[in-house]
Amino acid sequence: MTIETDARETDMGRPAATVVIVRDRHDGPPELLMVERASTMAFAAGALVFPGGAVDEGDHALAHVIDHGLDPDEAAGRIAAIRETIEESGLGIGLTGAVDAAVVLRLRDGLHDGRTMGAMLARLGLGIALDALTPFARWHPAPFERARRVFDTRFYLARAPEGQVASVDTTENVRLFWSSAADTLAKADAGEAQVIFPTRRNLERLALHANLDALVAHALAYPVEKVRPWREQRDGETHLCIPTHLGYPITSEPMRQVRRV
Repeated sequence: MTIETDARETDMGRPAATVVIVRDRHDGPPELLMVERASTMAFAAGALVFPGGAVDEGDHALAHVIDHGLDPDEAAGRIAAIRETIEESGLGIGLTGAVDAAVVLRLRDGLHDGRTMGAMLARLGLGIALDALTPFARWHPAPFERARRVFDTRFYLARAPEGQVASVDTTENVRLFWSSAADTLAKADAGEAQVIFPTRRNLERLALHANLDALVAHALAYPVEKVRPWREQRDGETHLCIPTHLGYPITSEPMRQVRRV
């Protein structure tokens, strides 16, 4: 996840994108790809998150030259989600053409070397399919006293690609693994993992559904509005709250339990 500032970052939050990569199973709930952030990172240090990161100028440039029929910022967000997934996990979601593990590795190496997504796609003869991502949510927390970065993050759903194996980038993240949403929440509740407030709320929502098709249908049934948590007194205790009409089964949590960064 790139966090350097650029011309698009403001006090209102830097645009970012993340992907819930779903791997269906016949014998249980779907598995989701989780990555553990390095303890040295400024954002979500040591926490479990979904692959993703900040939208950069190269994502906007590519959005302007491909045919997508989307709002330009939405297109750039999807491109960023695809690019960051390749960089962080080595999985080539949303790609068209002769895509195999070796090609994705070359693409990943080029991105790590500083080449743009557009340049690497052209070099490898690949295309990009933005409709492979389904909008799921958008979170834009307000700044608070401990925040080093505030992101306006678009969340997407995507199917895990066949024949590819995820691998950690070993720089910003220290490990990755597949787990059901319920199992990841159980690890957090047992003190075996850390999850920040948006991740927890999204995992609770994801845990309601038995496969990717059901998740996509659920996502399409709710508007994608900015989730902007607020503090509220409930039963004599301060809670962090989110709207009740966006598909989340749990919409508040006592502040004493909340991890936000």
